[in-house]
Amino acid sequence: MGNLIAEALSMGWMALAILAGLLVYFQMSISEPAAKKRAVFKTFIGIVATLLLFMAIANYTNNFYGQNRLLPVSLVIITVGTFVMALYFTNLSALLKIGGVMFFVAAFLSGYGNWLPQVEGGFPPVEEKKTWDSMTPQQLADEGEKIIFGGVGKNKEQGAIGKGQCPLCHAFHAGMLGERAPNLAGLPGRGKERLEDPKYSKGNPSKREYEAKEAFPGSGTAENGQEYIAESHACPSCYVVAGYGVKGTNDKQSPMPSIHKPPISLSLPELAAVDTWMYLREGIDAPSFEEIVKSYEKFIPEADRPKQADEKPAGATSLLADGSEPIDQIFAKGQCISCHTIPGIPGAVGTIGPKLEEGTSAPQRIKDPTYKGTAKSPTEYIMESIVDPSAFVVKPFPDNTMPKIFGQKLSAGALKKIVDYLSQVKTGAPPPKI
Repeated sequence: MGNLIAEALSMGWMALAILAGLLVYFQMSISEPAAKKRAVFKTFIGIVATLLLFMAIANYTNNFYGQNRLLPVSLVIITVGTFVMALYFTNLSALLKIGGVMFFVAAFLSGYGNWLPQVEGGFPPVEEKKTWDSMTPQQLADEGEKIIFGGVGKNKEQGAIGKGQCPLCHAFHAGMLGERAPNLAGLPGRGKERLEDPKYSKGNPSKREYEAKEAFPGSGTAENGQEYIAESHACPSCYVVAGYGVKGTNDKQSPMPSIHKPPISLSLPELAAVDTWMYLREGIDAPSFEEIVKSYEKFIPEADRPKQADEKPAGATSLLADGSEPIDQIFAKGQCISCHTIPGIPGAVGTIGPKLEEGTSAPQRIKDPTYKGTAKSPTEYIMESIVDPSAFVVKPFPDNTMPKIFGQKLSAGALKKIVDYLSQVKTGAPPPKI
């Protein structure tokens, strides 16, 4: 306020000086006391109104290119000035009051408009279309990080997950443990070591003792580290790291889905971007885009390769499922089928987590003396177990195996469909229809 008054004085000193001169003149020239008092007082009111006018001008000048939301203050100041003058200049009172009302309405409308969120106009930026094979390695790695984690720089964020859904099972930093899948830190170098494992049967897939011998008949085995990474994505059960197989299979079957197939369906360029990030984040030069794509072509037949629309990076999706999908697709997109057996859902034969017969299990668990959650009904319990899986951990399964991100990564509609379905699944009864 002090700065505003000082600037108003510097702008309007000449007008104020004239009014001050009139004040002195009336004081000295008018002899009749009552007339002198009226003249002096009205001149003083004129000085106040003039000062307010120049304060309004100063505020407008200062904030026109800056804090434009303060511009209506100028109109408020002028409104105050006109009403002050209307009180003492009775012959102009009506005109001044009308002007004051007009300034007040203008101040209100202007203030409301300026306090609304401001959007800068203009033409939208030109979209620069990039094709995968024209990207630099760093650009490709950035796209890979988006696919894995949902954004560049999010690889250390708890719960960050992208279209690839990799963090649902894998850890990515040294020292972090994963209950369901190996830690992928150091994967580019470790891939070469896997090839030397006698159980991998390099060059002789027929000797493999795993659920799958080859990605497809005649594909053979990997011959280098990059081909090993490609094969592990295309055919996870061609080689299973000890301790990470589906329970009860003696590590002969992997719980990991083929990520070029639904529901993840990464295209070959997207897989190349993911692998490029895996190399670069280790400080290792990645193979070329063409070399990585070729390694995947070895293990994914052309008919099974997802199409990439317009050859444009797909980036990441914020939700795993938005609720518009059928329930079996929601379970698949959330990778529930990789860890749980869910009656009535095709492919849901996981054993990493408990069998989901919640129509029977949920009421029993709520009554369990060790239950410390807040659910009062089976549907509340099912919802709680999805969004806060540590509220009650079913024995003998360990805590912190299930990610705690599904409350953010599944829409309300998707969660409701899951709860509705699981609440109808009962032990020994036919599963509900999909």
